Amino acid sequence: MQKRKLGKLEVSSIGLGCMSMSFGYGPPQDKQEMIAVIRGAVERGVTFFDTAQVYGPFTNEELVGEALAPFRGKVVIATKFGFKFEEQNGAWRNVGLDSRPETVKKGVEGSLKRLQLEAIDLFYQHRVDPNVPIEEVAGVVKQLIQQGKVKHFGLSEAAAQTIRRAHAVQPVTALQSEYSLWWKRPEVEVLPTLEELGIGLVPYSPLGKGFLTGKITEETTFSSDDLRSRIPRFTPEARKVNQALVDLLAAIAQRKKATPAQIALAWLLAQKPWIVPIPGTTKLRRAEENIGAAAVELTADDLREIDTASSRITVEGARYPEELERMTYR
Repeated sequence: MQKRKLGKLEVSSIGLGCMSMSFGYGPPQDKQEMIAVIRGAVERGVTFFDTAQVYGPFTNEELVGEALAPFRGKVVIATKFGFKFEEQNGAWRNVGLDSRPETVKKGVEGSLKRLQLEAIDLFYQHRVDPNVPIEEVAGVVKQLIQQGKVKHFGLSEAAAQTIRRAHAVQPVTALQSEYSLWWKRPEVEVLPTLEELGIGLVPYSPLGKGFLTGKITEETTFSSDDLRSRIPRFTPEARKVNQALVDLLAAIAQRKKATPAQIALAWLLAQKPWIVPIPGTTKLRRAEENIGAAAVELTADDLREIDTASSRITVEGARYPEELERMTYR
């Protein structure tokens, strides 16, 4: 697979988001099956894997650590900090944002152990903590880099001014934010800032939490432990309206002998050479499909057609419940 650079960090042009293997979209998947998916992705050229402390909590880092143990030094593992956890009835629970230096320092030790690493390749602040100045957060990550526990600093869902303030203290390698054909807000201020500062973009949910694959319809039902059951954009009424975007992708895909998912990913790759999407999946055949997007060539005419047609489509519904949306673009 082709490589791309996030700042000075070289990774495969498409990564693998591992969250859904343990968390977010229903019950955790079988661990051995997920290890096989992750290792199968490595065999197919993926070198960039994404996890976080909060996924589980902790169980996703353990899964990724075990799966990638045979490939140390050959892959890049990114994880995220910024939440506080408490043990309740024998299980860990996320109890809110916490990027205080002592929490970050304690958290990195746990992540290193679970990921079976001597140094974390890319350490993102998962969400900006309004109670801790971003300069303080950047400063503690700078210390961790100096101590050899972290190699690169990242932010997630941060606003342009926050990125600038953090970057002035410790250079930011990558910003992880939602970006896709149905969520283009980063184009307004964030992308120009990243380009100016030489920071890479890692779009999560590049397939619209599965919707842009065309596999979700207005009849699809979600379990109560699937976060999409709480997202306004995934109500049956919204899905019916938003199908127009999938229909657009399907029409282009047919012409290109590709799938809607591959067109959605190819569109992202065509935006900037420093964009590396991390579609998530629990199935190796879907990982193979996503990897195949790197070989799909969209011409300038194709891109114009997609942009013109998609600009006429108004996506229905918010991308997050209100309490989660408040945690973004700070």
